[in-house]
Amino acid sequence: MDLSKLSIAELKELQTRIPAEIQKRKSEEKQQVLKELADLAAAKGFSLDELMAKKSAKTGSRKPAAVKYRHPSDSSLTWTGRGRKPLWVAQWLENGKTLEALAV
Repeated sequence: MDLSKLSIAELKELQTRIPAEIQKRKSEEKQQVLKELADLAAAKGFSLDELMAKKSAKTGSRKPAAVKYRHPSDSSLTWTGRGRKPLWVAQWLENGKTLEALAV
């Protein structure tokens, strides 16, 4: 298609139709791929759902880190001591106070 021969109105109209066509084709292609995968799984004696089921021993086994520091006047401000210091902890330390004063 030679775009240089199209008018601005034709180009704008084409521009509005393209996203819908892309979405339609992606959906059709996705359905085709799913069908091919289901057929392949069936040929090997499995269902697609069975193959896609996640069975991980680690899933959900990790506990969130315990809170080690809490703001004395606002108990909703907490920090585990991991990662970057929250702004409220940095400000606390800049004011000459100690991290031990925030310990839970």
